[in-house]
Amino acid sequence: MMTIPFFTLTIVLFLSSAAASKHGASQDLVRSSCVHASYPSLCLRTLSSYSGPANTPRDLAQAAVKVSLSRARKASNYLTTSVTGKSKRERVALSDCVEQIAESVEELSKTLRELKHLRGETFELQMSNAQTWVSAALTNEDTCLDGFEGVDEKVKSDLKRKIRNVAKVTSNALYMINRLE
Repeated sequence: MMTIPFFTLTIVLFLSSAAASKHGASQDLVRSSCVHASYPSLCLRTLSSYSGPANTPRDLAQAAVKVSLSRARKASNYLTTSVTGKSKRERVALSDCVEQIAESVEELSKTLRELKHLRGETFELQMSNAQTWVSAALTNEDTCLDGFEGVDEKVKSDLKRKIRNVAKVTSNALYMINRLE
């Protein structure tokens, strides 16, 4: 029978405890940060399951933008591959929506790059840029849906569900960014 030296066992237990404590602290940060978000349960669900680091408010803001960016890309893919307009009005609305969601993807990408390189001397300008870009992404998402007023309800309801989901996680991302100031 092999015995583990007491010192080695102590180190293993300490490291396990530290990892569990860090995970617990991360989940506490997520819970306390999401409580006042626009969509708290969605915030908690998306950020609790996020696999990257979430040890600081800045990490959470980046994670929230990554979630929003991922969902915007999925919506963009859905719009370009799965949706076809039957009427001319639907095709025009769809074309406009594809363009607006593509702009949202670009704005969220710029936001993520900005958040990854925050510096003290330019912090206020960088935060202003991030807030502006995420706000613009939200506007694009809302404008996308506006173009579908008066079109086939089946087309509209599928789009609305997907785009509203993107808008909700984007709203939560803006909230997380605003908390950094």
